[in-house]
Amino acid sequence: MTTALEDLLAGWIGRQRWFAGKGRAIDGVGIESDVELKSGDPGLRHLILQVRQAGTRDRYQLLLGTRQEIPQRLQHAHIGGGYYDAAHDAELTAVLLEAMAQGADIGPLRFRAMEGVTIETGLRSLVLGAEQSNTSLVFGEAYICKLFRRLVPGINPEVEIVTALARRGSPHIAQPYGWFAIDIDGVDTTLAFMQRYLSTANDGWSLALASVRDLYGYAHQPEIPASDVGGDFAAESHRLGIATARVHRELAAAFPTGTLDPPEIKRMAERLRARLDRTLLEVPQLRGRDEVVHAAYDRLADIDHPITVQRVHGDYHLGQVMRTHTEWVVLDFEGEPGQPLEERRALDTPLRDVAGMLRSFDYAARHLLINHPEGRILEPRAAEWSARNRAAFLAGYTEGGGRVHGDDAVLLRALEYAKAVYEVGYEARNRPTWLSIPLAAFTLREE
Repeated sequence: MTTALEDLLAGWIGRQRWFAGKGRAIDGVGIESDVELKSGDPGLRHLILQVRQAGTRDRYQLLLGTRQEIPQRLQHAHIGGGYYDAAHDAELTAVLLEAMAQGADIGPLRFRAMEGVTIETGLRSLVLGAEQSNTSLVFGEAYICKLFRRLVPGINPEVEIVTALARRGSPHIAQPYGWFAIDIDGVDTTLAFMQRYLSTANDGWSLALASVRDLYGYAHQPEIPASDVGGDFAAESHRLGIATARVHRELAAAFPTGTLDPPEIKRMAERLRARLDRTLLEVPQLRGRDEVVHAAYDRLADIDHPITVQRVHGDYHLGQVMRTHTEWVVLDFEGEPGQPLEERRALDTPLRDVAGMLRSFDYAARHLLINHPEGRILEPRAAEWSARNRAAFLAGYTEGGGRVHGDDAVLLRALEYAKAVYEVGYEARNRPTWLSIPLAAFTLREE
């Protein structure tokens, strides 16, 4: 028999942006773990929920606030009765800072600070509004703490990678400060991770879009090259390429590496080809554009020597990097949250990250064309911006020690097409008006 709170949670959780089971009926919600972090009014409890849907069970994390009366500022987080999502309550989230600073054990919860750091307590928090899969709390101007909403048993790759790179003194990560965890199914499982908040940095996507807008202002002056436009981004793309190669070198030094032998490479090519065939059935607009992709996969399958694999970012694009006043900093090493943990931790070619960033340059160049009244006029400018910044990024990546020549270039081209095939399927299902962006990728490129 469910409790009144579990019934309230079953009606509430499906409406949350971080809930991964949207579109499927919720059969029930159970409370697997319930730890009191603060008594009184307001009170704070840490819950781990089991959500049952069509024979599957997923776990989610909730900071549950309790108050006799819910103030207006928290009404948007109201669950029902005297309950609400306390991630939005700065009066209560201070408990998390204090527990990490003290290295406290509260019931089964383990709060820890990184060795050698001091965590400032008493800071008020604010929830960042842009995330889909997790919830991030910014404490003052000092820290950003990411709560992993959907829980998978095991150490989150972001914690694993960032702490390893921090020990190596990497300048391309935000300093880690602390985390908290619990055992789930007997496995040490990350619940949250706190890093330095880069309050004065700008994300790569926003900077790239500003550059694209500047170039579009010269739509009717094609004689002026992108290099002469004030907002030219190529120098930053070059620096980002260098930073990306350095991060890949640091990852290869911090974690074990491996190789893919030619039979495994052939199996990779066949998996990519099968995904292409499925997407062709799903998206008719891709038909007639697939010949170049099959040719790229043929060349991939012909590679006759091992390729090196290592830990990688796994979900690399302009939205995952921040420009500080000194360096590019890479964020969100957890990989794609919807994928199994073992896949997110698996060794892969670093060129998968490179392919993701190249596709991101195309998206930055072209997404402003959607429904633009001068889209046809601007198309050559979009192609020019993308080509210029892709080339600059690849030059920087090579300068930083990355390899993109010979068979590496064959692998990169195949992976970039594979990413574009994925994007075609995604946009057809979710944003049909954006479909033209990945479809533009299916032409031969020379870099």
